[in-house]
Amino acid sequence: MTGSTGTTDKHGTPRTTGSVSRDVIVVGAGPTGLLLAGDLATAGIPVTLVEKRPHRTSNLSRAFVLHARTLEQLDARGLADELESKGRTLDRLRLFSRLTVDLTTLPSRFNHLLVLPQYEVERVLERRAVEAGVRFAYETEVTGLVQDADGVTLRVRAATGVEGADRTPGELRAAYVVGTDGMRSAVREAVGLPFPGRSAIRSVVLADVRLAEEPETLLTVNAVGDAFAFLAPFGDGYYRVIGWDRRRNVADDAPLDLDEVKEITRLALGRDYGMHDARWMSRFHSDERQAPAYRVGRVFLAGDAAHVHTPAGGQGMNTGLQDAANLSWKLAATLNGHVHADLLDTYQSERHPVGKSVLRSSGGLVRLAMANRPWTLAARTLLTTFLDHARPARTRMLGQITGIGYSYRSPRGAHPLTGKRVPDVTLRDGRLYEALRGGRFVLITPTDAPTAPDTGAGADIRKDRLAVASWASARRTTLLIRPDGYAAWAAESPTAEETEAALTAAMGRD
Repeated sequence: MTGSTGTTDKHGTPRTTGSVSRDVIVVGAGPTGLLLAGDLATAGIPVTLVEKRPHRTSNLSRAFVLHARTLEQLDARGLADELESKGRTLDRLRLFSRLTVDLTTLPSRFNHLLVLPQYEVERVLERRAVEAGVRFAYETEVTGLVQDADGVTLRVRAATGVEGADRTPGELRAAYVVGTDGMRSAVREAVGLPFPGRSAIRSVVLADVRLAEEPETLLTVNAVGDAFAFLAPFGDGYYRVIGWDRRRNVADDAPLDLDEVKEITRLALGRDYGMHDARWMSRFHSDERQAPAYRVGRVFLAGDAAHVHTPAGGQGMNTGLQDAANLSWKLAATLNGHVHADLLDTYQSERHPVGKSVLRSSGGLVRLAMANRPWTLAARTLLTTFLDHARPARTRMLGQITGIGYSYRSPRGAHPLTGKRVPDVTLRDGRLYEALRGGRFVLITPTDAPTAPDTGAGADIRKDRLAVASWASARRTTLLIRPDGYAAWAAESPTAEETEAALTAAMGRD
């Protein structure tokens, strides 16, 4: 193993896993927590997933869209095709009633949106987590935590409202804790992190209803004057309606009836599609917030515990799932003793800027959609016209919304591909995202590239963590791809020794 007993990194984390627990506790069984826990368990890490709720319900699904980058991450886990079979695809996005964006131009196998309720995503991720051996602790809430040099002690008790439960406090112990427990994160509160930001939209209404008239498009969204409305299908005959009337600013617990939902929808969409038989209605407010740090010692935040955005662009769940994909392989590599714990610092440096960018882009979309003053309406018209005619700007916007446009900072002097998202390229014996399955690195070489010498990190050690493949084309670049689909290293015609050094730097040694 790397490191030596007793040495620590700047967070006080031991550089060896030999004398400490390898367990991880994930708090929050939403999509982010389920993906993260499943990844860790697949890598052989003991995982406990703590969830306050007794079970999930479809009514809690606020997300309905999976974007291209998220689908690529799910493809690397063998789940994308199954999820695609459960949902419906949309290959065009309509923004501000004027701009239609063609998603078929995306440089991705998933050149579309997948419309699928969040609870369907959770079902698939939960099944994977169970099969991988994740231990679930439902009806359990976090009341505090204490860190030390060897791990984290999580204080828990039976969740409030669980009838007949023993509320006696208990403790769980792990090497690391990850809070994926939403906007009101108990983990974030326990480590004393603030959650600065503001409420961007107040008194948003939600309703699950049947419609007498089927909408013309799969996703229906528009804003007119003071009103905004969105319709999305569950796939069971019901539709989720999200609406907002700027003029009606009431508390989240104010009474809500179907007539109010209909009125907002008529204002924004021109008609209410004959809404009836509401099975659930609620109000909420939409915040824009981000924690200043995603790591405090041995505790990490991901998903809505780290950042919350307006619903515009459907980026919330997607960003959280991509957080999980970034963190999971790094935790596994650290706890399995392959790398120094310093690698975990890159979670903050890579994902915090992405969260900040999503905060800006989703907020900007909402403000443009709800423009109602002459100068803001003029700005929206000007921007729409510009995006309609300026392909590079449209491509950049689409890259931010779908996630495929983000990359991570690379060291000075590195190959231009380092840190970039790698698309699902065709290999001589398959495709990249199939080769990534199992949380492996993938080394792509020219067909006649020299084999890296065995310098102590040989084939027996790396065989479960590295797939070696060749380009299907005559390309000469040698490319090492991380388990999350980003380039760890690249070079043009490197020597075997240079390739071996790159493998050791990225993957470590046992």
